[in-house]
Amino acid sequence: MPSTAESAIYKLIQKDPSIIAAAVIKGKDILYSTDNWDISADVGNVISSWNSMNAQFIMISGVKYSILQCTSERLVATSIRGEGHILGSKDEEHKIIVYLEPDGEPMGATMDTARAVSELSTKNPYLDDKSQLGKSMGVGTSSAGVNIDPQLKEEIQSFLDWIKDNEGLSGYINYYLQQNNAQIISQLSKIYTELRQIFGV
Repeated sequence: MPSTAESAIYKLIQKDPSIIAAAVIKGKDILYSTDNWDISADVGNVISSWNSMNAQFIMISGVKYSILQCTSERLVATSIRGEGHILGSKDEEHKIIVYLEPDGEPMGATMDTARAVSELSTKNPYLDDKSQLGKSMGVGTSSAGVNIDPQLKEEIQSFLDWIKDNEGLSGYINYYLQQNNAQIISQLSKIYTELRQIFGV
């Protein structure tokens, strides 16, 4: 059973309190928006810019946000004046656009927003509520007999493409290096060290 727009946003903000405001959109219609955010005047232009996938910036409430990443599923834009970030995630049915505070972590909030969109989907989930990870699900212990959901494979492939994309992970890293953001650079250094230890390189 899919979540309602309101409950999906409530859970999203509970999960990441640096998300200050959010809106759920279907087509160009706002299904739900938090009380502290009115993007009705800007939503049409934002969606058009997102769909074009070649816009350099978006405007919301008179603030200009430079687009760092724009794909068919994801939008990431930031105010170069330090006025916060705009993040978007969408599937075939819904879009969620959020306003993230200046000190918020865009990468984590983008992933959380993508999960919130999937909760709104009326399509069948990869696993039903009764399935348990790690169980053989009646096909023996060998993974050879398990059919992996093509949608799940597509999602993993999208994640890998985002890592390789110049405007994906490397775009984030380059942006924060240019900004000389000590906190993010320090976190990236720790992650890099951990990855090298995991893979033994």
